[in-house]
Amino acid sequence: MMRWLAVAALWVLGAASIALVAVESPWWLFLTVPLLLIAVTGAHDLLQRRHSILRNYPVLGHFRFLLESVRPEIQQYFIERDYDGTPYDRNTRTTIYERAKGVKDVDPFGTERDVYRPGYEFVCHSIAAQPAPEGVPRVRIGGPSCAQPYDMAIFNVSAMSFGALSANAIRALNGGAAKGGFAHDTGEGGLSPYHLEAGGDLIWELGTAYFGCRTHDGHFDAAAFAKKAAAPSVKCISIKLSQGAKPGLGGVMPGSKVTREIAEMRMVEAGTTVVSPPSHNRFHTPEGLCEFIAELRELSGGKPVGFKLCVGSRSEFLGICKAMVATGIAPDFILVDGAEGGTGAAPIEFEDSVGMPLTEGLMTVHNALVGVDLRDDIRIGAAGKVAEGFDIVKRVIQGADFTLAARAMMMAVGCIQAQQCHTNRCPVGVATQDPKRARALDVPDKTERVYRFQRSVVENAKQFVSSMGLKSFDDLHPAMLMRTVGPNHSVSYADLYEWLTPGQLLSDPPASWLDDWAAARADRFVLSSLQVDDPTDRPPTHIMMTSPHNSLAV
Repeated sequence: MMRWLAVAALWVLGAASIALVAVESPWWLFLTVPLLLIAVTGAHDLLQRRHSILRNYPVLGHFRFLLESVRPEIQQYFIERDYDGTPYDRNTRTTIYERAKGVKDVDPFGTERDVYRPGYEFVCHSIAAQPAPEGVPRVRIGGPSCAQPYDMAIFNVSAMSFGALSANAIRALNGGAAKGGFAHDTGEGGLSPYHLEAGGDLIWELGTAYFGCRTHDGHFDAAAFAKKAAAPSVKCISIKLSQGAKPGLGGVMPGSKVTREIAEMRMVEAGTTVVSPPSHNRFHTPEGLCEFIAELRELSGGKPVGFKLCVGSRSEFLGICKAMVATGIAPDFILVDGAEGGTGAAPIEFEDSVGMPLTEGLMTVHNALVGVDLRDDIRIGAAGKVAEGFDIVKRVIQGADFTLAARAMMMAVGCIQAQQCHTNRCPVGVATQDPKRARALDVPDKTERVYRFQRSVVENAKQFVSSMGLKSFDDLHPAMLMRTVGPNHSVSYADLYEWLTPGQLLSDPPASWLDDWAAARADRFVLSSLQVDDPTDRPPTHIMMTSPHNSLAV
């Protein structure tokens, strides 16, 4: 009752102000208009039924929504400390910006990190430090069946599709890759004209929807693939099995970003949210994956073919390894995406609670390939919050041959971590399809920034290697990476984790791998050693799937 009386009082004051405008002076409009607006807002708040807080606190309740809307900016610019922001802290973001701009990236006074905190990691330097290695570190991608091997840079642009990013952002990333001689992953959105303009080396990613080489009903189109894979810029083909930020889900592009251009390129309906299937329809078993790899390698004229995944079940990946051994078909490379990886749009539960982090996933893949004696023929790439030289060295020690970065490269292009990628309102024109916003991104300037950032990070990684007394990244060893596990106690990765020897899984699997190795199958994906073949052997469940319109029987 009091709320209605307050609104009524505002209406009375507004009416009185109108009378004063008519009788006394037009200057009373400065009071009349605000009073009437407040009165109308209050009446609306009391009558609407959507927001309880506005019905209880008309007008004043809007301040709650106002403060909530600016909370991320207040948190990022005024509250968070230099080293505790997420996903990337301010120190990391500043380092990326400075290196991209060519600004000297040095800090005074010493580290702000708690070096005794459990989980803190560091490398062992040497008294006999060496000069930084000469040249650009590269890795030869291409196994025995590959006719067109490719020399991959140690730090590359990870998967980001045109559609998720603007055309100008794609142009800048590929232009930087062309100038710096590193690779650019297209993302599952497929090849676009903007990927091809600058001529930078490309890793063409094929997702579950086969964008760019699909039939109208969503199946793989071999002829369309062969035609596009022949492009000189396409150096490698990557089959996307899963993505770190949303493993088990297909890619998602909000309808607000699906323009007519993107719809025509992907063969979908403009303005509607595009969700890729959660798995491939071209194959359904580990052996089928191997056969698809062989098919793509043949269709592409012998270019390197691999796959990308966020590791979930160790037994499933071991099943893929068994299929490689059984069929004699192996990928040329495997890209391991960590659960901490990024995305333009995904349910927060999947971002937070599904998939292996990169450290565990990377070492699982490395050890599994060593255990089946295929590691020498298959190169491993690592993606997941790689932004600095230490990140590269750390991942190489854990089993990678090369690394990729997505969000760090976005920051080099100008991303400010506003986290508006899914809204089509990116304030800097990176993750948007709004031409008015995208025009803010100057392609020549950002191309130089991508080039400088990649070059600077690689040089920094080379300095790490030389400070450790090594001459090459090949000399890195798990004993050189330390982790603090408790107060005054640090352990090397060589002692902290188990490392398999070549062929060990084929001859004498260790006890810690035995159950998963026994459960793994080449003819089907087995989630765990507890999964059984006969459904009747499984314990009964009381969970029933019903129609949303039906009640659940109790």
